[in-house]
Amino acid sequence: MKKKIKNKKDNILKFPRNISKLEKQVEAILFAASEPLDIETIEKRIQTSSDVKKILLNLQSDYENRGINLICLRNKWSFRTSESMSKLMALQKSTQKKLSKATIETLSIIVYHQPVTRSEIEEIRGVAFGTNTLEILLQLDWVRPAGRKDVPGKPIQYITTENFLHHFNIQKLSDLPTVEELSSAGLIDSSSIDSTIFGTGKFYKDQSETKNEDIYGDIEDAINKAPKSDE
Repeated sequence: MKKKIKNKKDNILKFPRNISKLEKQVEAILFAASEPLDIETIEKRIQTSSDVKKILLNLQSDYENRGINLICLRNKWSFRTSESMSKLMALQKSTQKKLSKATIETLSIIVYHQPVTRSEIEEIRGVAFGTNTLEILLQLDWVRPAGRKDVPGKPIQYITTENFLHHFNIQKLSDLPTVEELSSAGLIDSSSIDSTIFGTGKFYKDQSETKNEDIYGDIEDAINKAPKSDE
């Protein structure tokens, strides 16, 4: 009886490819970095204008099926735990301090109504700020001041940061769920929300313009009603 001959391809062992010195340098820089890095920053650190993009893609391929992956978000590169390992990391996540409901609500309002002021956030929530609610988000570097609103008092406006996008693994704000998606998931009651203003900040812009027009109208009325002096 003839023995079956194994395909020679089955006996071929695949060894890890040899990586270059530059690839090792890029790998080490990304591993040690405390935040995602763009290509320009990596080029400055390795002091060469070599094809860093190609090196990053090669490393990304090498780490594709490992416990950590090399990912790119908003043109910045960093090592992250593989999504397939998320259950393994659940224990570590559960030991972290949870954000209060007020802090989560405040973050949500800033995300969908930015730029937004402190008083506008309080008006949407219907309650005044609690202790350190906004400060916690600032310390986490999820929100930051973004200039002052052109209304009386010049209040500071707040927007989300790139660190917020990186933390929640979001490429851009437009990737966030829409009013319709949130409503279909049962997370909000869309009947009480005007979808044309939700997430754009238009509501408060229109409000401030209306208030300014009222102020100027009152001033004009007062001038017209004032007694005219004889010249």
